[in-house]
Amino acid sequence: MTENARGLRKSMTDVERLLWWRLRGEQLGVKFRRQHPFLNYVLDFVCLELKLVVELDGSQHAEAIPYDNERTMRLNDAGYVVPRFWNNQVLEELENVVEEIYRQVQLRKKEFE
Repeated sequence: MTENARGLRKSMTDVERLLWWRLRGEQLGVKFRRQHPFLNYVLDFVCLELKLVVELDGSQHAEAIPYDNERTMRLNDAGYVVPRFWNNQVLEELENVVEEIYRQVQLRKKEFE
């Protein structure tokens, strides 16, 4: 799983790179990791401190809804919150996506106080 995650970090999609540019370096006040292995999954972006996972879905996910739902349920059972965004949202509404992630960060911070 760790090797798979390393490979995914090296071959991020353009959309993942675009969002990573806005999440890295604690720009939202917390540290995010990218392509992080957890359970049997590789999470797109995760803030371990707040148990916040950000997932990006491309068109292939339209056919994988049952799998994504199961994955989200398992992450929720482990205490994680999982906002999902479509790739086109990131491309067309990047500021709105970043604002929603920031809102989720603030909500999780309050829960962990």
